[in-house]
Amino acid sequence: MNVSYEDLAKMIDHSLLNPTLNAEDLEAGIQLALAYDVASVCILPYYMKRCAELLSGSAVKASTTIGFPHGGNTTAIKRAEAQQAVVDGCEELDMVVNISKVLSGDWDYVKQDIAAVSEVAHAAGQKVKVIFENCYLNDEQKTRLCEICTELKADWVKTSTGYGTGGATHEDLKLMREKSGAEVQVKAAGGVRDLDGLLAVRELGVSRCGASRTSDILNEARQRLELPPIEVTASDNSGY
Repeated sequence: MNVSYEDLAKMIDHSLLNPTLNAEDLEAGIQLALAYDVASVCILPYYMKRCAELLSGSAVKASTTIGFPHGGNTTAIKRAEAQQAVVDGCEELDMVVNISKVLSGDWDYVKQDIAAVSEVAHAAGQKVKVIFENCYLNDEQKTRLCEICTELKADWVKTSTGYGTGGATHEDLKLMREKSGAEVQVKAAGGVRDLDGLLAVRELGVSRCGASRTSDILNEARQRLELPPIEVTASDNSGY
């Protein structure tokens, strides 16, 4: 395996988004992310401030969601969510496009909606991931979203919320990598549940992956790399 543990760990956004997770689950999930030194914790918005406090001083980023999971909030509400997230210490904002507007072909609205959140994030020196929810879209719509995100200098385009009818497919990841500008990264969410799955999407140009089975994936990586396992008890009920 021609990749380091750090390279793999820094691909993972540990997802803590299932609405049934309680405070104990969230605390344990944050500690798991710290122990494995992943890229980020993507947590329920109300817990963002606490998450940022616990991650302070570490190399693990604090992230949360905007307009999640359906994207149908008004742009003003999404902007307000983004502003609150930044105030609470969020470093990466995962926003859902207005799926209804995408399906309606109202691209001006879609662009303004994404821009509103991107502007808040970038003005604060933070990053934004734009979630398409590809299971509801055709290739033409996915391509147009990639073009808009490139124009707006989004930091990532992302396949899914994990709460739609499907997750990341290799076909979609290839399309998103091909149709997005070189400076826009690609995140896979939904369906990557083991190390081989992570390695496969990495080969397609994916730099981040939303995961709930973080411990399983990274312990398998450590085993193959002949590193000792990391034992942490935490909930793995994110929905990804």
